[in-house]
Amino acid sequence: MSNSETPLILVAGATGKQGGAVVQALLQAGRAVRALVRDPDSLGARALAARGVEVVKGDYHDSASLDAALAGTWGAFSVQMGSHPGDPDTEIVTGKAFIEAARRAGVDMVVHTSVARAGDQQNFVGWDEGRWEPLYWNNKAAVNDMVKAQGFRHWTILKPAMIMEDLVPPMVESMYPSLRERGRFETAIEADTGMDWIAAKDIGAFAAAAFANPDHFHGHEIDLAAETFTMPEVAAKITAATGKLVSAVTLSKEEALAKPYGELGYQHESWNNAEGYKVDLDTVRSWGVPLTTLDEFIAQNRDKFAIG
Repeated sequence: MSNSETPLILVAGATGKQGGAVVQALLQAGRAVRALVRDPDSLGARALAARGVEVVKGDYHDSASLDAALAGTWGAFSVQMGSHPGDPDTEIVTGKAFIEAARRAGVDMVVHTSVARAGDQQNFVGWDEGRWEPLYWNNKAAVNDMVKAQGFRHWTILKPAMIMEDLVPPMVESMYPSLRERGRFETAIEADTGMDWIAAKDIGAFAAAAFANPDHFHGHEIDLAAETFTMPEVAAKITAATGKLVSAVTLSKEEALAKPYGELGYQHESWNNAEGYKVDLDTVRSWGVPLTTLDEFIAQNRDKFAIG
């Protein structure tokens, strides 16, 4: 069966980390893909077009553009930017716009990507005392609820933990700038705190698997991680693979608050010590989707590590 004869799947965020991985996985599976992008003339969009992807321009604030992008599609992959105090509404507004447009278009299968523990935030230690910034978690959970309530024939919510691509450019510049500058992870994460890691490639693989078997995946919220390692263990793995000395240090609260992201960054990092993503790795493996180990990711991206 040719691509033109297979059910069409629209991928939001197609030039980004997760959307790009979904496009790759769908193309490998021989699926027909339409990419929703902000700028069809961007290098990323043109690269997709060169691979046979139908590229369409869409604006979450322009419902007509979303309706046109979703017209004739069977499936849709949904991803939005996360919320923070400086931008409290975008995730809710864009998520609502995309999901409602998918429903108007009669989309059969929606795969939405969120984050592990979204929806469980009221069980976090200190939640009722305001220990954690509520916007990020509440908005993630709210969009998940929109997907579940919209009435799609099939839906799946993927909930990744830490994404391995955060260790390399461009994401490392904002996530771990001290890695490039000083060869160190400098965070508020304790040395013995286990972090759950998943490769974007695997998020794409899960999405493709869900689109391939919608009945099997329907109605499931799937936490995603392949392995759990502490930051010193991650540093040691990068050192072994690259030959460049990498270490991990735990900052005091005062030191963490002095970083560019201040209170918000400190909350995110220290949340891992108190709560963490708590992904059940055996449950992830039970889906039968191949997973990328951290060693494999580092080896595959050895030349991308920017280390001071």
